[in-house]
Amino acid sequence: MYAIVEIAGLQYKVEQDQKLFVNRLKANIGEEVTFDKVLLTDNGSVTVGAPVIDGVTVVAKVLDQVKGDKVIVFKKKRRKGYKVKNGHRQQFTQIQIVSIGGSTAAPKKTAKKATPKKDKEVVKNEEVKTED
Repeated sequence: MYAIVEIAGLQYKVEQDQKLFVNRLKANIGEEVTFDKVLLTDNGSVTVGAPVIDGVTVVAKVLDQVKGDKVIVFKKKRRKGYKVKNGHRQQFTQIQIVSIGGSTAAPKKTAKKATPKKDKEVVKNEEVKTED
């Protein structure tokens, strides 16, 4: 069984017991985090949300807060003597997927469709008289 879930603005295909790195989450090591923006699930039959599937959540455990590899940003303009070297290390959170499915929150109520209001008077075929 797998699911496509939105985590920190990005979409990931996740399976149970999978470890992955996502953009930095505000959670401590050992905490469990719940993601409720599940876009698609597949457990024999594919369920697609519009845009999300109500009542389905993905639970993950935070394993570590780490930094990625250093990225060098080098800028240069020829024959001008302009060189700038900068860099940064992206911060990531390593998580492990604990479970996919089961709802921890109550399912959302669906809105009822508005019924068209009936006109107070029904105008029957009336002839319009025009003066010549």
